[in-house]
Amino acid sequence: MFRGSCLCGSVRYEVRGCLGRATHCHCSMCRKAHGAAFATYGRVQSTDFMFTSGADGIASYQSSPEVTRTFCKRCGSTLQFISTKRPGSFSLALGTLDDDPGIRSFEHIFVGSKAPWFDIADGLPQHSTRP
Repeated sequence: MFRGSCLCGSVRYEVRGCLGRATHCHCSMCRKAHGAAFATYGRVQSTDFMFTSGADGIASYQSSPEVTRTFCKRCGSTLQFISTKRPGSFSLALGTLDDDPGIRSFEHIFVGSKAPWFDIADGLPQHSTRP
């Protein structure tokens, strides 16, 4: 099990299972949602995830027809990327983790639209779109 929270600490959660592959996403929507060069997400089975406090402080935004993003209403921390294409699971914003989940990022995706001011300097595989 590992835990996470938003910036202000009002939303807290637990994951009681393993995370799937972690990915750095460089698409423009993830960059804007995170205010950073990329967003790092890990796949979580919905049955392994539970909000332990602050669930009423979560808002959502439909960023595309098949994707809903959740965030803390108070501080704006991005929490989840929920796609209708992957029922039963979602992508968790790994920057909100308080504990080490024991995994590391596997790849960079959507580097075809990455921020021009950021150079990828690690040896992870890079994909122009989603592989």
